[in-house]
Amino acid sequence: MSETTMSIALLADALGVSEQDLLHLVRVTSSTAPDATLVALTVEEAARRLGVGRTTMYALLASGQIPSVAIGRLRRIPAEALNAYVAARARTAPSAAALAA
Repeated sequence: MSETTMSIALLADALGVSEQDLLHLVRVTSSTAPDATLVALTVEEAARRLGVGRTTMYALLASGQIPSVAIGRLRRIPAEALNAYVAARARTAPSAAALAA
């Protein structure tokens, strides 16, 4: 057994699953990982990237704090809009030193 195979076998044993099930789970999870090259995100993808819930993301869109675009009947959030939102919030947020004083 190779070192990698042994590690997978030991991990599967420690988790109490078969090696095949563990490998299948890794393959499925790997294929559904978010695509960092996406230009426009769904509301759920944008929320996940910001680390907020779907309801909060919809509130940010409704208030205009984060812009979105219509693509046919779909609503998408430009990926760079998230970076701009976070940068703007970082500029307006009080510093940790000011809060400690």
